[in-house]
Amino acid sequence: MSRERENSLQQMGEKGGIGGGSDNGYWWWAVASSAQLTLAISSYRKGYVGDSCFMPFKAFSVASLLVGAGATAVAGFLHASGIRTVEDLKEVGGSIRNGLGIPPREAK
Repeated sequence: MSRERENSLQQMGEKGGIGGGSDNGYWWWAVASSAQLTLAISSYRKGYVGDSCFMPFKAFSVASLLVGAGATAVAGFLHASGIRTVEDLKEVGGSIRNGLGIPPREAK
């Protein structure tokens, strides 16, 4: 890995990465998720108005908003929970398995 890349990754880690530049930046993800979900629900309830040849585009836009709302909600939850890397996620999964009494997974 180049020295420039290492420095940029280190700076990104120091600044909080994706979540708005700080550890409490996850609220942006919650706002985005709420806005997308609100728009999707209002578009769905309004139904289709207009020329029938544009109906697939409306359906695709509503589906995209619903998927985007789910993705931003999950990203915000993970960020708020302090899960920043795959290793953090594996550790949480191991803790859950341990709490449920399920034997740990073995790497093959």
